[in-house]
Amino acid sequence: MSDYLIGIDIGGTNLRLALVSTSGQIAARYRIPSLISEGRVAFCERVLLGIAELRAQALDANRRIAGIGVGVPGLVGSDGTIHSSVNMRPLDRFNLAAFLAEQTGFAVECANDANAIALGEKLFGAGRGRSSFIVITIGTGLGSGLILDGKLWKGAGGFAAEFGHVTVDPGGTVCHCGNHGCLERYASAGALLRSMEGLFPAEMNDHPPTAADGARLARDGNPAARQAFDDLGRWLGIALASLSNLLNLEAIIIGGGVGGSLDLFEPALRRELSQRCFPEIYSGLNILPSELGDDAGLLGAAALISARLHELESA
Repeated sequence: MSDYLIGIDIGGTNLRLALVSTSGQIAARYRIPSLISEGRVAFCERVLLGIAELRAQALDANRRIAGIGVGVPGLVGSDGTIHSSVNMRPLDRFNLAAFLAEQTGFAVECANDANAIALGEKLFGAGRGRSSFIVITIGTGLGSGLILDGKLWKGAGGFAAEFGHVTVDPGGTVCHCGNHGCLERYASAGALLRSMEGLFPAEMNDHPPTAADGARLARDGNPAARQAFDDLGRWLGIALASLSNLLNLEAIIIGGGVGGSLDLFEPALRRELSQRCFPEIYSGLNILPSELGDDAGLLGAAALISARLHELESA
């Protein structure tokens, strides 16, 4: 009987954990509010509570836990240290991987959440059978992960693939990172909603509009909403054309909340790519929707520890 992996998807609002089979099937789930405002110690206690619950379920199923993977929004070093996480400030400069390994006795791998999702797509999703691609997650911000020659590209310190902070407009708006004109200021849910300001009915004031509300407007034919998605695709295409010419990727895999509306911005994205890429590069470039859906973070985290265990076995 095969082992289980524990995947942990850390978010500013919710903390999600799952028992995941080595083939990518979720056997059990655990969800609890992150409540990071209560501090690091309280947060870690909640993580350990979730691990204990899933460990008990694995024991009931007579299955062993092989290891734990953790996806964190922010800059995560190769050693598992969280150097900076805008939505999880109490975790800054904390080595979560080392802490969890010490507390549980399991092998633990921790990485940026979008990097983990890229591995998840490689093992369980749209990246299966492909060796070089980028995964773009478009939500509140824009995250990304690179798979090159079949492996996650982490860079020298583990911080690679911060594609959302590629400068596309040097004199543009200030980003949360402090730079001006970062891609995620033009290609994200926030960017869409800023573009659509004033389009939503007044009765929605008590329930702030979302990118999904904007997508409904666009599909209903609202010209300003359609233009907002077109602009997002244009900015994304400008940045991805440079990356594609540099790396000659097989595919661009797009997920996240806004990624579910790929049909609305794909024409503009393709238009920019076709105009700015070498024809030989564009002709071999696939644009694909993520196959992992809402479980991308959980499956990505599980893929993270699966890949690490495989490396250890091969060493």
